[in-house]
Formats: sequence, C-alpha cells, structure tokens
Amino acid sequence: MLCKTSLLFCLVTAFFILSCVTLGLAGSDFDFPSFQTTSISGEIRNENNVLVSWGTKRLLTEDEPPLNSSLILAAKRTYRKDPLNNFKRYTGGWNISNRHYWASVAFTAAPFFVVALIWFVIFALCLLFICLCYCCCRRVPYGYSRIAYALSLILLILFTITAVVGCIILYIGQGKFHSSTVNTLDYVVHQANTTADSLRNISGYLAAAKLIAVDQVLLPGSVQTDIDRIQTKINSSANTLASKTEDNKDDIAGLVESVRLALIILSAIMLLLTFLGFVLSIFGMQAFVYILVIFGWILVTGTLILCGIFLVLHNVTADSCVAMNQWVQHPLAHTALDDILPCVDNATAQETLTKSKEVTSKLVDVVNQVITNISNNNFSPSFRPLYYNQSGPKLPILCNPFFSDLTDRSCSPGEVDLSNATKVWDNYVCQVSPSGICSTTGRLTPIIYGQMAAAVNVSFGLYHYGPFLVDLEDCDFVRQTFGDIYSIYCPGLQRYSKWVYIGLVMVGLAVLLSLTFWVIYGRERRHRVYTKEHMPKPAEG
Repeated sequence: MLCKTSLLFCLVTAFFILSCVTLGLAGSDFDFPSFQTTSISGEIRNENNVLVSWGTKRLLTEDEPPLNSSLILAAKRTYRKDPLNNFKRYTGGWNISNRHYWASVAFTAAPFFVVALIWFVIFALCLLFICLCYCCCRRVPYGYSRIAYALSLILLILFTITAVVGCIILYIGQGKFHSSTVNTLDYVVHQANTTADSLRNISGYLAAAKLIAVDQVLLPGSVQTDIDRIQTKINSSANTLASKTEDNKDDIAGLVESVRLALIILSAIMLLLTFLGFVLSIFGMQAFVYILVIFGWILVTGTLILCGIFLVLHNVTADSCVAMNQWVQHPLAHTALDDILPCVDNATAQETLTKSKEVTSKLVDVVNQVITNISNNNFSPSFRPLYYNQSGPKLPILCNPFFSDLTDRSCSPGEVDLSNATKVWDNYVCQVSPSGICSTTGRLTPIIYGQMAAAVNVSFGLYHYGPFLVDLEDCDFVRQTFGDIYSIYCPGLQRYSKWVYIGLVMVGLAVLLSLTFWVIYGRERRHRVYTKEHMPKPAEG
C-alpha cells in the first residue's frame, strides 16, 4: 500500500509542478493594459503623444479620404499564433467577426486544456494502478510515522482552507465581473438608444414642419418633398443603430451569463466537495472518500477547462478595451468596432444637418412673411381675410439663425430670438369677436399666434439639435462612448477578472492536492489505527 500511495503522491506532485509551469506560461497572456483617462472634450493625442485639437480632424465628407480610413486595432496585443493558419502569427487585429482572431485568442488558453488532459489521463492511470494493486497485491499495513501522519493532516487542512478561500474569491469575483460587464453593455445600449431617440425626434420635428401653416402660408413643395426623403434615411439609421447594438448586447450578455452560471455552480460544488472530503477523511470513511476522489478528478478537469475558457473571455475583453482606446485616437477609421456600436452613415448625418438648417430657415421665412405682409399691415375692412383689425405697435420679426447659404447668422436689432419669440409675441395678441375680428389692440389673433408658436417651436427644436447633428457627423457619440468605457469600465473589468482567475486557479490546484491528501491521510490514519490495535501490550508486573 505504501508503494501505491507513494506513486500517487509522486505523480500528483510532478503534475503540480507541471501545472505551475504551464499556468505561468498561460499567465503571460493574462495581462491588461494600463488604463489612463483619455481626454474626450475636444482634444486627442496622436501616435507621438502630441495633443491635437479635435476640431482639426478630417471628415469623411471631404474630397480626400482620411489617411486612416482602415485601422487595425490592438495589432500588437493580438499578435498571437493562429492554429487555423499553420500557427503563423495573426495580424488582423481585434475583430470579433473574424474566425482567425477567435482561433488565435483561444490558443492562449491551450496550456490549460493541455494540463486538463494530462491531469485526466495521469490520474486515471494512477487510479487504475491503485485498483490493480489493491486487488492483486494486498499486504499487511506497515507501521505508521507520526511525522507523516501529522504532516498529511496539516497539509490537508491547509489545502482545504485554500480551496474554501478560492471558492469565496471565485464567487465574489464572478459577481463583480458580471455586474461590471452588464453595466458596460447597458451603457453602450443607453448611448445608442439616446442617439437613436434623438434621430427620431429630429424626424418628428421635420414631419411636424410639413404640417405647419401660418395663416395658410406653407413650406415650399420642394422642401416638403426633401423632408419625406430624409425622414426615411433618418428612421432607417436610427433603427439600424438601436437594433444592431441591442443584438450585440444580447449575444455578449448570453455568453457572460453562461460563464457566470458555470462559475457559480463550480464554486458551490467545489466547496461542497472540499468540505465532504475533509470530513470523511477525518472520520476515516475511506469508501466514500474514494467516491469523492472520482468526482473530484472529473471536477478538477472541468475547472482547468473553465480556466482556459475564462482566459479567452478575459483576453477578448482586454483586446476590446485596447481597441476602443485606439479608435478614440483615430475616430473616423473604419474598423471592426462598427460591429459593436456603428457610426451613423456620414452622408445621412450631413444631409440631415443641412436639411434641418434649411427647414429652420424656411419656417422663419414663413413666419416673417406673415408678420411683414399681414400682421404689421393696417388693411381696410374690405381686405378680408387679411383684415382682422390689426392695430397697435408693430410686431418684431423673428431672427433667422442662418444666412441663405445656411451659415450661422447673428440676430439684428429689433429681431426676436427663437428661444423667447413666443413670450414676446404674447404681448401682441388681441381678443377677438365671434367673427374672428380683434376687439382689442393687437397684431395677432389667438389662432395666428398659435400657428406662429408652433412654427417657432419646430424651428427651435431643429436648431437645438444642430450641435448633436454636428457630433453625429463626426461620430462623436461613439468616440465618447468608447472613451468612457476605456477610462471608467475597463479598470473594473481588469480588477474583477483577476479575482475570478485567481479564484479558479486556487480552487483547481487546492482541490487537486486535496484529492491526494485525502488518500494519504486516510492511509496514515488506517495504519495508525492498525498499529495501535496490534501493538504489543506492556507486560504486567
């Protein structure tokens, strides 16, 4: 029996050393980039760490294409061996839609899978050999060593405590990692939905502009036709942005949820296995201990495989963080990040901005046309319906925020701004008789005032979304999102993924060694009992 246990101990010790070396090699891929807060308020740093104004970047609508129209993200970090390409180095950068990227990142977990296979085979052979020895070579137990007995008990307690601590770290770490991942995904979806809602609001304002009629004066027919066309593009872009982001979130969340469930089940089973194995070993219930050894053998194999899977998940997360940070520095490059949070089509964004300015300007012209030609004129009663007894101080015209070429324009003296026009004009509203004629001093009837207020509200709404459309044209909302993820969320993902990794390694190795010392301590305990029972009693005097 001594040879059997010694063989088991030697094999497991050798495997433990092999595991440490292999996990050390695997750990070389388990690194997160250092995180630094990236300025995203109008300035970026280029490759030479020189501060460059955000306003000087090249737009996709310029005649010359940007130099970085296609950018390989995280090229240095993803420079790994690709088993699908004869183990040549993968050079495609971060790209979750590329099978070679997944093959290269999965290869980083190969040491765990190899260790799991070696453990499974060696322990199976060891158990088979012990069974053969037990059946064919039964021997009378030898005497026991007090040092071996005490040492095996101490190590058994130590590895049991280590396994329990590892389970606790694993459980807490997976909860924190899951929360951090879900918060990150929710933030991305929130940003996408906010942008999509803003686009739909602009579409709604444009639709309302078509219905605006101030004293039967409408927008030109050509403008209304353009509104119909641009509305289709806006709604399509908004729906694509929202649906694509939501689909990506569901895919990633499903993977993270599966890993979380596996980690919870594993930590619970390992904790129960460790506790039962320790108790049964202490009480010498060897038959049950051997049954637990079989279960532990399989569970340790599963733990090592799960370590590899989590290492893949960790590396993909770290690659994503690096890729986002690089995209923030090259915000208009076409990259694989378009699959996570796509920019709105640049042509659509620019056309929407132009059309919103044009509609705003045309609505102001409609209102001013009514003010100049109708409200501020004193018609005779025979000029119905233009006459409604206008009287009193003349109505100030509305400030047009754009020139005819749609460049920004400042208000002239005597003009009212879009933000307070309705408040100023309210002082010019008269009371009307049942026939619609002003019975008090005023330049506007309540009906005309309401129509003008509606036109002003739509104009102000479109004008208010101008900066948003400029940012949309520059894909600034994606840049803001990725910058926030890198500086706010990625450090948490780094911290908690390390907790999970440490917990998995602690649990795997502690249970692996506990299996051995369950058997060793059981042997020493049995020999101790046998020795005491057969020890010659001292002769009575």
